[in-house]
Amino acid sequence: MGTNGSHKFVDRKVIIRIRDRVCESSDELFASDLFLEILDREVGALKKKESPLLGIFGKPASETGDADVALLVEVLKILSKLELDCVLPLLPAAASFVSDPALLNSFTENLYNSWREYERFVVVDSADDRLDQRPYRTFNATIESLMHLVRKVYRDVQRNTTGRRPNVYRQVKSGAEIATIALPKEMGLPGGAYAKLKDIPVIRQILVYPPLLLNPPMNKRTGQFASIPQNPLDVVDINPEEWLCYPAKVGPLLILVYFHERFFGLGFSLCNLLELADDEALNDPVNAVYLYGVPGMALDALAPLPTVFYDDKENDMISAAVPNRDEFGYFGYLKKMVLTLHNIKMLRMERLPFHGAMVNIVLRGGKSFTVLVFGDTGAGKSETLEAFRTMGEDMIADIVTIADDMGSLEIGTDGEIKGYGTEVGAFVRLDDLQPGYAFGQLDRTIIMNPNQVNARVILPVTNYSNVMRGYRPDMVLYANNYEEVDTDHPLIEQLPDAETALSVWRDGAAMSKGTTTTTGLVHTYFVNVFGATQYREDHDIIAKRYFEEFYKQGIFVGQLRTRLGLPGWERSGPEEAARALLEALTAE
Repeated sequence: MGTNGSHKFVDRKVIIRIRDRVCESSDELFASDLFLEILDREVGALKKKESPLLGIFGKPASETGDADVALLVEVLKILSKLELDCVLPLLPAAASFVSDPALLNSFTENLYNSWREYERFVVVDSADDRLDQRPYRTFNATIESLMHLVRKVYRDVQRNTTGRRPNVYRQVKSGAEIATIALPKEMGLPGGAYAKLKDIPVIRQILVYPPLLLNPPMNKRTGQFASIPQNPLDVVDINPEEWLCYPAKVGPLLILVYFHERFFGLGFSLCNLLELADDEALNDPVNAVYLYGVPGMALDALAPLPTVFYDDKENDMISAAVPNRDEFGYFGYLKKMVLTLHNIKMLRMERLPFHGAMVNIVLRGGKSFTVLVFGDTGAGKSETLEAFRTMGEDMIADIVTIADDMGSLEIGTDGEIKGYGTEVGAFVRLDDLQPGYAFGQLDRTIIMNPNQVNARVILPVTNYSNVMRGYRPDMVLYANNYEEVDTDHPLIEQLPDAETALSVWRDGAAMSKGTTTTTGLVHTYFVNVFGATQYREDHDIIAKRYFEEFYKQGIFVGQLRTRLGLPGWERSGPEEAARALLEALTAE
């Protein structure tokens, strides 16, 4: 529907590429290549189903051809401006279309709904005009304009067909669901195989209409990311027209995430999770590149599970890649690989990466505490902290999210430990969120696979300044989701020394919650398969140093029993853990 661009269908996605304007009138819309293809596809689908809606053509479905579809387009053009009784005087051949107004109206409704069932993306090419310098005006002139035009034409055709106006107006997302302004940009990447990436447009701004509902082909992640001795960029072929680059600020790092058009919905969802780098940040050194959605089988020869990364020490870079097959069409492959790259870089910087949640809690009266909860996916760390937020409303002045899922600890030049985050959003299980949890604003969410186990939402929960400010932890806890609570196993248990604590973290026990293909009680070193297990020797040296420092600096180290993995405790377990945490902090 762009007047100076192109469109492409990829599975159930429509990708529209435009320069600076879209259709501005009903005639332009009906004449657009995209509308004509949508109509052809829908007529073809109705033929396969032998749908009675094809009765508008007044002949057997098998005899319906291009000329009939073209005539239907002319009928719709008239109905977008004039009432039904004006059609025959202007178009005598259209008798079959107007003989049954109710059937024609049902066909129109079905066509409109079919269009909205596609995932719809607009890419505004800003190469020549630098539209990224005036994004609001550009989005308003393109995406907003398209939405209002499609909705207006649909309503006009229905009104003129039925002779009635609607009593209820639903302002649905009738144009694109996501739009971006993207342009080629020199990113200071090394030469060699990295040159394959230089012509891929870099996202500068994104417009999204939340809440956004996506149904990616997979709802779980399996296996670990494998370190390989060869750069995956050496073996992949890149067509820049099929890719976009999301330049992400991940903690202190700049990671370029390249995603293929087959995974556009998942790639654009990064806007709710990771800070989009601004122009100033794009001048920083690139720390890692990630190709999400590599076509073909080139990666399969590199590892048993082709979710791979290469530690390119020569160029001080890490490069990673995942195929674009359905089995990898889950947001966890996107998020967790990015965080793996972050964690490896943190180890290189002598920082301790953590898989966990970190918050700064300010009580009424001004006293504040920073709590870091290590925990595997589904351990109950986020759920407990959100329950804490809800039940402590009368005593808590503010809670600042520093890290929702991953971050790092640093021993500063003054010797003090400080913690940092990575993400500005959260990728959260719908199943484990209690009703009423104040977990961000639901009208900003991206919702994935809502009708399946492990349904997820991605939503903003903090800002980049909170992620990067640096907070000293007062409590470092291990989220234990598998043990019952009794006299010997309290809700919060302080561990006596660094070696005892390290043994708990190294054992990494957790009850799987179905977010991956593992089940039952599993053991993962430092509950972190995202860099820690691949670099265990380096990680162990750094972890020992940090845990000893926890005790030297008087930081509380212990276990928090959430019981989230035990049947019947999915909601009350995190609640009771949160209550114990609140009592511990307010008793100080």
